[in-house]
Amino acid sequence: MTTIKLHNTKTRRKEVFTPIDPDNVRMYVCGPTVYDRAHLGNARPVVVFDVLYRLLRQVYGASHVTYVRNFTDVDDKIIKRAEDSGRPIELITAETTQWFLDDMGALGALEPNAMPRATQYIPQMIAMIEALIAGGHAYAAEGHVLFSVDSYKKYGALSGRSVEDMIAGARVEVAPYKRDPMDFVLWKPAKDDEPGWDSPWGRGRPGWHIECSAMSYELLGASFDIHGGGNDLMFPHHENEIAQSCCAHPEGHFANYWLHNEMLQVEGKKMSKSLGNFFTVHDLLAKGVPGEVIRFVFLSTHYRKPMDWTEKKAEEAAATLRKWRALTAGIEPAATAAVAVQEALADDLNTAGAITELHRLAGEDPAALLASARMLGLLTPELGAWAEAGQVDLSAYEGRLFEARQAAMESKDFSEVDRLKAAYLAAGLEVRMSKAGVELVPGPGFDAAKLEGVE
Repeated sequence: MTTIKLHNTKTRRKEVFTPIDPDNVRMYVCGPTVYDRAHLGNARPVVVFDVLYRLLRQVYGASHVTYVRNFTDVDDKIIKRAEDSGRPIELITAETTQWFLDDMGALGALEPNAMPRATQYIPQMIAMIEALIAGGHAYAAEGHVLFSVDSYKKYGALSGRSVEDMIAGARVEVAPYKRDPMDFVLWKPAKDDEPGWDSPWGRGRPGWHIECSAMSYELLGASFDIHGGGNDLMFPHHENEIAQSCCAHPEGHFANYWLHNEMLQVEGKKMSKSLGNFFTVHDLLAKGVPGEVIRFVFLSTHYRKPMDWTEKKAEEAAATLRKWRALTAGIEPAATAAVAVQEALADDLNTAGAITELHRLAGEDPAALLASARMLGLLTPELGAWAEAGQVDLSAYEGRLFEARQAAMESKDFSEVDRLKAAYLAAGLEVRMSKAGVELVPGPGFDAAKLEGVE
């Protein structure tokens, strides 16, 4: 059996992955808060843990892996969106949940075994909060219930921070009902016009952190194998999950392995609306950037390193995928992925190393290339429509531009050259001209239909 090694945030080192039960490997990943389209950064953990899910299924068998990823469908942002739009919360969350599934499906992500919504587990959250109060780990105050951070001595172990450091570096909500500034909300009152549920502490709704603890316990148990998410969730979300879960269920130890992916940048800068480089997965798809291209760019960087999205990377990815799809057209994949590719993925999800091996296989063994790429969720039939649509003979268009350029060199009138170049660029082609000739290279948003009528 393949030996999987994963970098465990909890121990800060790479460890051999040993599941609690090889017949029931369990993974929980924090999912989205559904109030809007998923931005590009939201997609990175989806793709990262999709690859891990595929690897676990390969090693332990598809029926022996349980992957849970939640939806947060009650939250201040959702309530605000409902107030601003005048639309019912249920419609907003149903719509945005489906948007998320559609967009992630376009990136080739398999759906998890379970996708619980927070609002489906309110009774379980209330029960967990009651257990925390009974154990002296939480207290009720003015309609709120708060977790007492001081009651869990290991608090801060995951992020490696002391409580003093966390207070200094965090935006801690100051409230008169808190016994300690670090105590966090498990339950809070709901206004009359907000979603709310009856509880021993009055009508209210859960805090964000208790949601994941309750859902993971109900679906995976007091102890499970892997918990994942972006490193922006390490503190306070994951730190709080550990504290409340271990205190509510001391018979377990919550997650054995913690994996965190690094953040995403755009053209070397942090993605933000103020910089004008903020965009959603849907934005890219609508521009004609194929989901397979987005996935390839993501996988070209190791998950624990910052990932930089650039147009150049997308163009290079599209060119590579077109070449590989042409190379593997009409052939059957090998029985298994190449050993070197499996070993790269088993070494802390070294997807960049796996892609290097795919480049080597492209020149040696197309059948192995196809099987190996599919282990990464690439070159699948489901993601291939964009490449098939782009498989057109461009030689006539190249010849036309070459002849126009030759004529322009004589007449010094380059208007026809400029016209053709503009038309080709508008269709999503990269135009490369040299003394030797003209080459037209389809970009990620190439649309052959836009070449019709170009004369």
